[in-house]
This record gives sequence, structure tokens and C-alpha cells, in this order.
Amino acid sequence: MTATEQHASVRYVVDDVPAALDFYTTHLGFTVGLNAVPAFAEVMRGPLRLLLSGPTSSGARATPEDARGAGRNRIHLIVDDLDAEIDRLRVAGLPLRSDLVAGPGGRQVLLADPAGNLVELFQPAAR
Repeated sequence: MTATEQHASVRYVVDDVPAALDFYTTHLGFTVGLNAVPAFAEVMRGPLRLLLSGPTSSGARATPEDARGAGRNRIHLIVDDLDAEIDRLRVAGLPLRSDLVAGPGGRQVLLADPAGNLVELFQPAAR
């Protein structure tokens, strides 16, 4: 297998593409990629290419019934100041899906996009 792109791509199945597009671009610093249509949108943040597939997109239709649901998988975004990010998201009215968790590698908190897909905000421990 050869890599032809300089991005890692992740697909999230979402219920409402415009709502997901707004969530990622407004609150998490993503920019719109090449594709943004009613059934599908592509957003980018650094080397991450996030594919937002609505119910009528081919990506959503290809998901077997027994594989649907958010599970524990999530994208992992590194932030410089987790406390400031938590405050900013709360002011924007976004509910967090976990308490702040601290461990030897750093601190993290989870939030969910409008379709329930998890996003982990992570601040590495000072070295």
C-alpha cells in the first residue's frame, strides 16, 4: 500500500452535515476542504482530513447495521491550554461528555459532535 496524500483521513457518520460542518469549523479550528455538499463534507486540521458523511452518503450507506454507534473511538486533538478550551466550549454552550481526566501523559476531556461522535481534547504533560 502506498500513501498518496499527506493527510490521515478519518470518516465520521453524522446525522446532519451542515450542523457537523459548523461544529468542527466554529468550535475546533477546522477549515473546509475541497468537498462540502449536503450529503458529505471534508474538513481539515493540520494533517487530519475528517470526512463527515451524512445519511445519504455512500460512506454511511456502506456501514452494516451491527457496526453502527459511536463506540469508544474518537479523534484526538492536542491543545495548548485545556482549561481555556473547556471554558471556551462551555461559553459556547457545548456539553462535555466526560470529566477532566489527568494521567502521567497529560490531561484530557471528551465532547461529542452533533451526531454523538467523540472528540478528545488533550494537553500533554509538561516535560
